[in-house]
Amino acid sequence: MKETISFEDFEKIDIRIGTIIEVTDFPKAKKPAYQLTIDFGELGIKKSSAQITDLYSKETLLNRQVTAIVNFKPRQIANFISEVLVLGVYNESENVVLLKASKSIKNGEQIS
Repeated sequence: MKETISFEDFEKIDIRIGTIIEVTDFPKAKKPAYQLTIDFGELGIKKSSAQITDLYSKETLLNRQVTAIVNFKPRQIANFISEVLVLGVYNESENVVLLKASKSIKNGEQIS
């Protein structure tokens, strides 16, 4: 278990819903990954690198809603700038399972 944080610390994290509008291979990544382009509605279009190639094909990711942290500082991964962190959980095989809402939600809506 990680260190306990205050509710104020949690409030600093901006978690939003977005829809993947483009998926491309990321051959320069150290581990197999995709480059995702995600529509966050009024927040705009953001990019992310995601190591999710084991469980998801490009076709199954396209138009899929995902949950992401949108207020981390951008991070350079090889020749790519990742602007958001798509959220998932490692399963028993150490593959990432994406988190998603149980119903369709407007892009850009904030998790509270």
